[in-house]
Amino acid sequence: MPNKKNFKFDPRVKDGYFIADYFKKTNEIIAKYKPNQIVTMQFFQRKDNTVLCGIDESIALLKYAAHNFDDLKIWALNDGDIVQPLEPVLKIMGRYQDYGWLEGMIDGILARNSSIATNSRRIVDAANGKPLLNMLDRADYYSTLPSDGYASYVGGFRTFVTEAAIEYIDDAEVKAPSGTMPHALIQSFGGDILEATKAFAEVFPNNNLLSLVDYNNDCVNDAVKVANYFGKKLWAVRLDTGANMTDKFLEENKDKYPVDAKLNGVSEYLVTEVRKALDAAGHNHVKIIVSSSFDAEKIAYFEANNIPVDIYGMGGSLAKVNIGFTGDAVLIDGKPEAKVGRKNIESDRLKKVE
Repeated sequence: MPNKKNFKFDPRVKDGYFIADYFKKTNEIIAKYKPNQIVTMQFFQRKDNTVLCGIDESIALLKYAAHNFDDLKIWALNDGDIVQPLEPVLKIMGRYQDYGWLEGMIDGILARNSSIATNSRRIVDAANGKPLLNMLDRADYYSTLPSDGYASYVGGFRTFVTEAAIEYIDDAEVKAPSGTMPHALIQSFGGDILEATKAFAEVFPNNNLLSLVDYNNDCVNDAVKVANYFGKKLWAVRLDTGANMTDKFLEENKDKYPVDAKLNGVSEYLVTEVRKALDAAGHNHVKIIVSSSFDAEKIAYFEANNIPVDIYGMGGSLAKVNIGFTGDAVLIDGKPEAKVGRKNIESDRLKKVE
């Protein structure tokens, strides 16, 4: 995968600041009693069809923090490979005190990155080729954005909203960060969506003009109001209605929908009504961007039912860490040695890292 290979690590990694105490104690004991023992460790996970990510970062960690890195032998799969339960994705051979103490950090790097890459791939597949906007900045801790952005890229995302999210990506297909206006801009204009959009258009005349239309919980009418003013200059409207809200238009017309219709949030009915209203007013060029509580399942439902969404904005559903990795020592001096139920697994997919 295109990658700038410039992963950054806190200097305290080398001092064991992020390492569990039992690994540090084990390191001291082995260094004293078994200093020349050669340990082979393999890493695996337990989910079907996982999009592997974090291999490049794990190797970068070893180069940065392992002792005597050049003495290590490493075999690995590639970021972006699809892996299955118990399949080895990374093997390391060397003295435990040189690298074994980094086991927990490698587990964590692989777990988080592979989770985000897999979540991203499922969302990409569900969206049927429609553009997706990575808005992960609002869903998780800021310092993880470079790795998270790269993992999401491995999973198929190409559009991001922060510079940090593209720090580790080197691909001309990924443009400079772009995004939509926030509710804070509308708030500054007293809740007047049209005035806020006018200000955006004046200050950023070369940007695609997009208006966030859920501020007053009246998406249908506000979308048309903005579109009527700007005409062809308006590129898109964004719907971000919270799950605890029902848009005014739907509330006022709820008798026309099925009794069991879920009208809250950015529902299929809200998107459909906004599209119908824009088209009726002659604005079929205006795209609809949706955000708020979307995941792969909801996108798949929208796509299966031809709900007229043009772009999906994704946040929290990308960040769920739901894939765990385990590092096992499986060979000691080339001979099998592992806890019951674990063993060295040969793999012709693993390639030696030079």
